[in-house]
Amino acid sequence: MNNRSNNSSIFSRRFAVLMLASAIGLPAWAQQAQPAGDAQSTAAQQPPSPKATTYVAPGREGFWGRVNPFARKVWVKKQVTPINDRLSELDQINANNARDIKDVDSRAQAGIRRAQSAADAANQTATAAGAQALNANGIAQGAAGHVDQLNSTVSGLDKYHPVTEADVLFRTGAPVLTAASRKQLDDLSASMVGHQGYIVEIEAHSPHAGSVGIQNSQRLAEAVKRYLVTEHQIPVYRLHSVALGNAEMAAAGDAPIKPVRTSSVHLRLMENSLAAQATAPPQGAVASTGAERP
Repeated sequence: MNNRSNNSSIFSRRFAVLMLASAIGLPAWAQQAQPAGDAQSTAAQQPPSPKATTYVAPGREGFWGRVNPFARKVWVKKQVTPINDRLSELDQINANNARDIKDVDSRAQAGIRRAQSAADAANQTATAAGAQALNANGIAQGAAGHVDQLNSTVSGLDKYHPVTEADVLFRTGAPVLTAASRKQLDDLSASMVGHQGYIVEIEAHSPHAGSVGIQNSQRLAEAVKRYLVTEHQIPVYRLHSVALGNAEMAAAGDAPIKPVRTSSVHLRLMENSLAAQATAPPQGAVASTGAERP
């Protein structure tokens, strides 16, 4: 009786399990057996979902996929070696770029230094050339001034102007100086002080005609020159005399020519126009040595 009850209980449990399995598997079987058309219509009825970006994982490696917790060193090295090679290549490229940049910078700095040196040398050359040009300009101006001075000197060598005049009278036929004549010559000598480049023109006249008059006038001129040289130390080279006898001399201006009736010597102190610009007194001569007086 008990065995029959146990068998009934076991049968009841098995039947319940079988019914439960049927209830679970029937819907799954019905879904798999659904025709393709129904599946398409069902998909058509569903609203379209927004398109999402699908990430495609790289190829799987090993049993566990990309990340293998039990990977060995060989596998890890195989994965890391390409990365290390790429990093080494990048390091080499960076080193080459740095070296190229340093080389370009060095060449640029060297070029800048050479250009600066050339500019400094050119500046120094230009400065020296400017100084030489200024010096040459100064020399040229000095030479031009010297030439102008020489031209003025040359043009003024033969230009004289009268300073003073005197007429010394003699007794007829006697070349002897009177007291009045000596006074005139003393005054004339005093007027020579303060003049440079001067000369004394001496014109001797005699009332006699012919050679007699010339000889008499020559003695008169010599008497005057002798007095000026011995008494007043006038240099001989400054005294220029001529014996004219009774030759008639043209008077100044429109005055008529007068015949010579007395023995006389006409003296004219002449000074060079160029020497007149100086301030030193005329030079004289000492009788004993022939040197000019101060």
